[in-house]
Amino acid sequence: MAMTSLSSKITPEILQAHGITREEYERILEILGREPNITELGMFSVMWSEHCSYKNSKPVLKLFPTTGPKLLVKAGEENAGIIDIGEGYAICFKIESHNHPSAVEPFQGAATGVGGILRDIFTMGARPVLLMNSLRFGRLDNPQSRRLFSGVVSGIANYGNCIGVPTIGGEVYFHESYEGNPLVNAMCLGIVPTKEIVKGCAHGVGNPVYYVGAATGRDGLGGAAFASRELTEDSGEDRPAVQVGDPFMEKLLLEACLELIKTDALVGMQDMGAAGLTCSGCETASRGSTGIEMDLAKVPRRETGMTPYEIMLSESQERMLIIAKKGKEKIVEEIFEKWDLHAVKIGKVREGHMMRVREGEKLVAEIPAKSLADEGPVYIREEREPDYLKEAQTLDWKKLSIPTDLGVVLKKLLEHPSIASKAWVWQQYDHMVRTDTVFYPGSDAALIRIKGTSRGIAVSTDCNGLYCYLDPYEGGKIAVAEAARNVAVSGAQPLGVTNCLNFGNPMKPEVFWQFHRVVEGMTAACKALETPVTGGNVSFYNENPTGAIFPTSTIGMVGLLEKIDNRVPSFFQKEGDLVFVAGETFNEIGGSHYLMVIHQIQKGLPPRLDLDREVRLQKFLMAAANNRLMSSCHDMAEGGLSVALSECCFNPKGYLGANVPKLQRQNDLREDALYFGESQSRVVISVDPKNREKLEKLAEKMKIPFFQIGKVEGDSLKIEERIDEKVGTLAAIYEQAIPKQMTSS
Repeated sequence: MAMTSLSSKITPEILQAHGITREEYERILEILGREPNITELGMFSVMWSEHCSYKNSKPVLKLFPTTGPKLLVKAGEENAGIIDIGEGYAICFKIESHNHPSAVEPFQGAATGVGGILRDIFTMGARPVLLMNSLRFGRLDNPQSRRLFSGVVSGIANYGNCIGVPTIGGEVYFHESYEGNPLVNAMCLGIVPTKEIVKGCAHGVGNPVYYVGAATGRDGLGGAAFASRELTEDSGEDRPAVQVGDPFMEKLLLEACLELIKTDALVGMQDMGAAGLTCSGCETASRGSTGIEMDLAKVPRRETGMTPYEIMLSESQERMLIIAKKGKEKIVEEIFEKWDLHAVKIGKVREGHMMRVREGEKLVAEIPAKSLADEGPVYIREEREPDYLKEAQTLDWKKLSIPTDLGVVLKKLLEHPSIASKAWVWQQYDHMVRTDTVFYPGSDAALIRIKGTSRGIAVSTDCNGLYCYLDPYEGGKIAVAEAARNVAVSGAQPLGVTNCLNFGNPMKPEVFWQFHRVVEGMTAACKALETPVTGGNVSFYNENPTGAIFPTSTIGMVGLLEKIDNRVPSFFQKEGDLVFVAGETFNEIGGSHYLMVIHQIQKGLPPRLDLDREVRLQKFLMAAANNRLMSSCHDMAEGGLSVALSECCFNPKGYLGANVPKLQRQNDLREDALYFGESQSRVVISVDPKNREKLEKLAEKMKIPFFQIGKVEGDSLKIEERIDEKVGTLAAIYEQAIPKQMTSS
């Protein structure tokens, strides 16, 4: 069959428009032995983009620990990682970015980010049971930031609520570095019987290839390439690169795919996500070491006059590629007909290694599948420590005055939107659908019950971008440790990590140095905590016209609670409980919210993380939970001890006060560091007096600094002689901060 010429000669301008360098084009010529047509060039463009190939990040990502006795599917092998949780079940989870689309079209960008991560999970055979998200925006006093924030939250809510998967938690930060370039990182977790795990492989020569789900349109064209370049003032013109989602269609697709898995008709299944038919076709063939042939004339489409280029690169939503067993076609077609979805046989698995794309009798693309999926260029990028770093890390905190009214300081911190209640966000989400949610949004970790069992799954997302900016290595460590700590304070055992690495342009040596150092820090923490990396994604080119975002290594941490009755809430539970601090406080105010909000300084070294101390603390927390010795436990993060104590008082079932007459002081501790410093490996614990002795002995045995500072009582938060505020007053500030900003003109 002769190759049909679909374009004139490939020009330098065409290469530039596709993000293909001259060197990469020479390699394409070598692979094909001829000049590509425009469809083939487009296929190489999306598959060799950073978004799909990780050509800039792959050498650094190899540092991550990706093995473990419970890992059933490792990072990079499939759409998502899978961890065995015993009793014949496994959890499948992943986090991914949809930053650029959300900057251009916030509602659809965020909605389709949710849709895409859902498909990554159920394409593995897992039923999605929860959604999380990690969001970053510019300052809320900027109308553009409010528009993006509102649109993104609405998009997430619309898709998750309509499809019927609970959105049960996450995090939101606001900082000027994210102006015009929001971060929208969506996470999903599903549960799958270990016998029903599905791989995205094309096996069995002659087996039919099915296109199932929604029809193909022009939305999402070149989305993977769009995500692999910087945003500019003209990025609004890329609006066609943003997909349009239909959550009701996805619900049908989910149920049809999970029903098909129960039959013996399925060989493999792959989401048509980034790069659409191109990606799903070449990846299934590459994983199966086979060839694949597809006829575009049979592809359902909702627009007329679509070219092969547009069909192969479209990222229209709610579509899957299915490899079925020959002779079982009727089973596939009947299931999808039942769910009122397209199920069209568009090709077959072939011998060899080629991906052949026809349009009727015309051959429009012929490329080795592995060349597209696995053999893209890999670069070792130049690295250089940023010029800003030395000056940014320099802070003579001894020259800083300590405010006279610490109550005012506390209220200003509680009012900062990064610390304030995110109820304005999560009240838009259905976090109760499926009726398995145990800890609602606002807790340290989200917690769901594994239906029909006494076990639970705890999930947390975390990253402090300012820490990563001021010390990328330490910031990477802390992101992992705090996400794990949030899971541990709920009583669960951290099992594994998925990550979303959001950075600027990797071609800039300073940005790549940040990236490398953050990954090294994350790696150290993952190894110490024995939480392997199961997958995720890298999102480069997060730069607006004024510069790069803070390096933001979002961590999704997943843990298992063997007995859900042993769960530990984040809030004080009853009057008379004793209040303890576990961990040690140091003179560390660099990079703190206190320094940023009160002194308008974003400098200094962030707190140091001792991984041995962190490991011991988390083991102590899990042992205390298993023995039901804690009434509540809450991590200390932004705002330090005073903010943590305030949040402990804000029990949604009824506010509780605390009287803290004496804080533990050591090492010539500054008062502001004691009250608002962000030293790591610390938690606030409330304890029934009858459990005090047992908990103190456990802390001593595990070498955990453990100090009683007060008790739960009254309706005020009293800390020594320095803070005395009604809990209702603090809660009103905390709860109204974001709604007030969102209704301001």
